[in-house]
Amino acid sequence: MSKIIVIGACGQIGTELVLRLRKINGNDQVIAADLRDECPAIIQNGPYIKMDVLDRSFVRDFIISESIDEVYLLAALLSATAEKNPDFAWKLNMEGLFTILDLAKEGSIKKVFWPSSIAVFGPTTPKINTPQRTVMEPSTVYGISKQAGERWCEYYFNNYGVDVRSIRYPGLISYTSLPGGGTTDYAVDIFYKAKMSEDFICFLSENTMLPMMYMDDAIRATIELMQAPSENIKIRSSYNLSGCSFTPKEIAEAIQQRNPDFRITYQPDFRQKIADSWPGSIDDEAARNDWGWKENYNIDKLVDVMLENVDISLLNKEL
Repeated sequence: MSKIIVIGACGQIGTELVLRLRKINGNDQVIAADLRDECPAIIQNGPYIKMDVLDRSFVRDFIISESIDEVYLLAALLSATAEKNPDFAWKLNMEGLFTILDLAKEGSIKKVFWPSSIAVFGPTTPKINTPQRTVMEPSTVYGISKQAGERWCEYYFNNYGVDVRSIRYPGLISYTSLPGGGTTDYAVDIFYKAKMSEDFICFLSENTMLPMMYMDDAIRATIELMQAPSENIKIRSSYNLSGCSFTPKEIAEAIQQRNPDFRITYQPDFRQKIADSWPGSIDDEAARNDWGWKENYNIDKLVDVMLENVDISLLNKEL
């Protein structure tokens, strides 16, 4: 059985990915790694190591000494946060990737997952049913780093045979962990406000259509991609992936159908410009054809599960 490490395990995707991988592979086979001294309680059911992905020597020594077979490299600075610290965002988002790709090139790692994002697209990209292969002129630091990462992943596969796999995640929605600084995070925050019976001030305009996905679908897609036979993986840059697209107004109306007292107002900030550069909907036919992707959650099912499960005590734990 493969020994796995998830780097960036304390983030929005990482916590749920660790849990799912441990359920499949066993607790001891999946190591969680992050910058924190201690991991969240939810993933304390297995091994944890404090790790700075920018400490190349430490990362290399640990992965080699532990005979790690698969790496899920999630450590990154997300879109809105990256705009506030572009130099560090580029450093973090790129240098860790090179460390892992080089280890795979040398044969120390058998398989790599590295997430890309819809941020690789830009204002010149077709916004509706954005194709797998299209114009990509990202206008954010996060998008630039992800586009560059896609090219390097493809390069390492073509030239060194590195088995690296990737998904262009849309906005991800989850109740297990708090959002981490992304432009689509309004679609998580809105449920906390609804659960607390508070009005919500949205930092995007009401008709800003963006691709979204419930976290359970994203985790399942990630694992299905990694479990697919290598010959089925035709794209080694990153796969388009689609769940459901909606606007802030549409998700607010879906919440109001279940909670008529909920109120939303709109005060777009700097994140509006970021969102305006991204697609409104995604064509993911390649993922469906190559490895059988199919989403389970539409907007109604997503809203039901979020309103039922959002735990406002998480907010206090983060303070």
